[in-house]
Amino acid sequence: MKKPQRQLPTPLHKIAALASATLLLAACGGGGGGGGGIGIGFPPPAGDTGRGTVVTDPPEQTAKLSADQFRTSLQATDQGRALLQVAGTPRCGVEVRYLEYRTIGGKNEATNATAAIMLPSGADVACNGPRPVVLYAHGTTAARNYNLARWTDSTQPAAGEGLTVAAMFAAQGYIVVAPNYAGYDKSTLAYHPYLNGDQQGKDMVDALTAARKTFAGISATDAGSLLITGYSQGGYVALAAHREMQATGRAVTASAPLSAPSAIGLLADYTFVGWPALGSTLFVPLLSASWQQQFGDVYGSTGDIYESQYATGIDTLLPSPTPIATLYANGKLPPLALFPAGATPGPVSPELSIFYGANNLIRQSYLTQAAGDIQANPCPGNALPATAASLSTTSPLDCRPAVGFRKAARANDLRTWLPTRPVLMCGGASDPTVNFLSTRATAGYFRARGMPAAALTVVDLEDSGATDSYSAARAGFAQAKSTLAQNTPGSDADKRQAVTLAYHGTLAPPFCLASARGFFQGVLAAGG
Repeated sequence: MKKPQRQLPTPLHKIAALASATLLLAACGGGGGGGGGIGIGFPPPAGDTGRGTVVTDPPEQTAKLSADQFRTSLQATDQGRALLQVAGTPRCGVEVRYLEYRTIGGKNEATNATAAIMLPSGADVACNGPRPVVLYAHGTTAARNYNLARWTDSTQPAAGEGLTVAAMFAAQGYIVVAPNYAGYDKSTLAYHPYLNGDQQGKDMVDALTAARKTFAGISATDAGSLLITGYSQGGYVALAAHREMQATGRAVTASAPLSAPSAIGLLADYTFVGWPALGSTLFVPLLSASWQQQFGDVYGSTGDIYESQYATGIDTLLPSPTPIATLYANGKLPPLALFPAGATPGPVSPELSIFYGANNLIRQSYLTQAAGDIQANPCPGNALPATAASLSTTSPLDCRPAVGFRKAARANDLRTWLPTRPVLMCGGASDPTVNFLSTRATAGYFRARGMPAAALTVVDLEDSGATDSYSAARAGFAQAKSTLAQNTPGSDADKRQAVTLAYHGTLAPPFCLASARGFFQGVLAAGG
């Protein structure tokens, strides 16, 4: 197989002010907090999952800021000032509520989960009366105590992402419902159903169902417009939620899956043929534990996939009350070395050699098995190098993988349906964490299946030559990268490395979220 040269912006030794608007990915510096957060819930009656039931009503108020107080708070930090430039001055105050609800796990078992409800308030016409609802899905985190209802506490792992969502949506007049997901915070589920499309879509529906039951008691008036978005894992979850709602006859106004690993079958195959992602040593254990719970045949034992120094306990390691940096330092996971040095197949490009080395996570024997299965049972939508045909095929998953991990990836790939409501997809072509080919392949599949051009918008933040409604976001993203590089000491290589490491978790999110908000405003203005 030919090895195409992947052009990475070899860019975190430190983060510039404008680049610090949010940290969504644990692997890129966010979501790494530790602490407790595991609570005790009450099970529903036997045989009844109680999906969408409210556990505590009314939801606890965890914070309330006027628009002036929120603006003053933002102006007090570099991160806040940077966020103001992208999100705009708050028009509304923000009240935060903490919701606990009933949902299901990856095996359809009954469990509980929690969510934040963010309510706009104030005299501005945008802040009261019937308001549109944004259902927001958060990005990957290793922190077991992740809780978007506690974002006003800067020591909490969800502080950066929660602040960004509040500034971008709630402070501009949207009601926000933001689940923490099963397996996090007070959820009693012992694992997280990571990129389990069926469960994560249902979890989002359950959170929204429960939240709406509380609206009357917390002075929230639903205008009837539902907008779904999220970034990274959250982009995947947002699209899965849209699929679930469409399949069950629930109204969706529009969705914006951002930097989404929606074509997870493609990303999994790319990992095994030499194109791992930044953060793979976190993502693969989350995936194998989740999909083993879902299907039961991802591995016979963890030692089938993982080297002996990691195999014991890796299926219950994540999410963790221990900070991800401590897990790395204590040898529970390697920071970068996914495969052994000299592995076959090796990296498709020299820059990717950082994912091959000593104390690696995945055994050569398993890599050989997975790569052999890709050769023997290729999926037409996962070709490497990608082609126009592979990115726009109507049957990307017309394949029968034999290896359990690949079978699970295929089953959870979201190239299986066609949205009937407008969709915006956003990301950056040089993203080292979620390959932008995932967005291109998903959009290509939708188009090939007949989705009208006017209903599907794809924003590549790297496409500086494009002139459209998203030009300002692209320009802001370019400026953010430039500012980070300029503020990073050292050589040009150091500057490039800083940009690469901040790209997915810090640089791109605020500009994709701003694009999503603009898209939603356009859909609403058009009567969507």
